Amino acid sequence: MKNLLKSKKGLSTVVTTLIILVVSVLLATVVTFYTINITTNRTQQESLYMSKLHIWYNTTGGWAQAAFVLINTGGKDVVIDKITARSQTANWSDVYYWRTNTVTITQDLTVTPTQLNGTSYDHTIQGSTRSLTQASDDVTLKSGWTIVIYVDSPDSVGQNDVGTPVEITVFTANAHWTQEVNVEAAQ
Repeated sequence: MKNLLKSKKGLSTVVTTLIILVVSVLLATVVTFYTINITTNRTQQESLYMSKLHIWYNTTGGWAQAAFVLINTGGKDVVIDKITARSQTANWSDVYYWRTNTVTITQDLTVTPTQLNGTSYDHTIQGSTRSLTQASDDVTLKSGWTIVIYVDSPDSVGQNDVGTPVEITVFTANAHWTQEVNVEAAQ
């Protein structure tokens, strides 16, 4: 036993270096896979499809209105944090919405005959009268559901903007969706 403890033999420098390198590479690989897993699990499931976007300017009434459809095609519920037109945030009191999980919106949206006002507003969507609710704060949208959103007086759209493109952006916790549309004249 004394000879074994006094022996000057051990691992060579090359073998020691290889062991340290292998352990370092394995540790880095585990950390990388963990980070990728956490990142993709939190962001991959949020997905919205924005369609039927319109911005109208009512030339006789002197007011503007935006409307669009959002479908939550992702695997988790989302919270709509804000809606902007030309990078100007819309007040929640100017946002009206109608949510559904049973009606597929295939028909185009139409401008309302009068300016939006009150806590609710009745308007024809997909061939039936629907009650649009005035938003007071962030709006939720369940996975697989559809929401129709009308925005009263988006940014400062005026008569001179008819025919010019305006960008509408919807923000959620993890992403934002943007589309551009030309302002249309409405009577």
